[in-house]
Amino acid sequence: MRIDPSDLATFLAIARHRSFRAAATELGVTPSALSHALRNVEERLGLRLVNRTTRSVALTEAGERLFARITPAFRDIGDALEDLNNFRGKPAGTLRFTAARQSAQLVLLPVVTRFLKAFPDVGVEIVINDALIDMVAAGFDAGVRFGETIAADMIVVPIGPRHRFAVVGSPAFFESHKQPVTPRDLKGLPCIRYRFTSGALYHWEFERGGIELTIDVTGPLTMNDQDLMVDAALDGVGLAYVFEAQVEALLAKRKLARVLADWCPAYPGFFLYYPSRRQLPAALRAFVDFARAATA
Repeated sequence: MRIDPSDLATFLAIARHRSFRAAATELGVTPSALSHALRNVEERLGLRLVNRTTRSVALTEAGERLFARITPAFRDIGDALEDLNNFRGKPAGTLRFTAARQSAQLVLLPVVTRFLKAFPDVGVEIVINDALIDMVAAGFDAGVRFGETIAADMIVVPIGPRHRFAVVGSPAFFESHKQPVTPRDLKGLPCIRYRFTSGALYHWEFERGGIELTIDVTGPLTMNDQDLMVDAALDGVGLAYVFEAQVEALLAKRKLARVLADWCPAYPGFFLYYPSRRQLPAALRAFVDFARAATA
């Protein structure tokens, strides 16, 4: 008994569509030719794979079993052939990224600027959006965010170094306010709060020696932009909880002072994410590989 891959492809088309006419359209043949081809497969197997009437098409138990077993194999073949496309020509076209402001500023843009020099035929568009969106529906190729905010069905690749948060205030602020020793001391201090696009307020997160604390801080000013929070902290409005990388230069110049550093561990950082491994455009595949190499 010999069954050709083309015969199995015929069966798969019928099984997917549950329609001889739709399967015939996909394969570019007539419904009668498709029916004849399936009949030959069934005769060689000695099994009926499809029950068909004038109104419906349904798989038999044997057909369901065959469909379940060979579908992954044909998908792997398709992926292998798609991988070969990456060797055709050089990456070109435009990549569209969605990212929150800090992830774009701290990790995405530095990688993109180096990538553009290495791949001059690729253009990149970065759209800043702090809200979580349906990136496929919005026409984006990939995005960059913290891992905990990424949908579970996305493919994720680490990008950039690990990151820490920092609690900072101006020297003038600490002239009139006592420095907190533990995160619980923040309860009595004016803090600059951050509100997500969803409307939720961010609760400051700390960890030391296996002890985790989440503090719902209070204060006179609430914002949805960390760069402006830094500006407000410089003006002495209150304490800000921001990315360490945002304030390193200001700390070095002593324009800001840091507290609770031992309660701010390093986090895994940001991730590049995209919908599927299958049929990646050559430009996106090149960027994924470039980002991996830059992070290693």
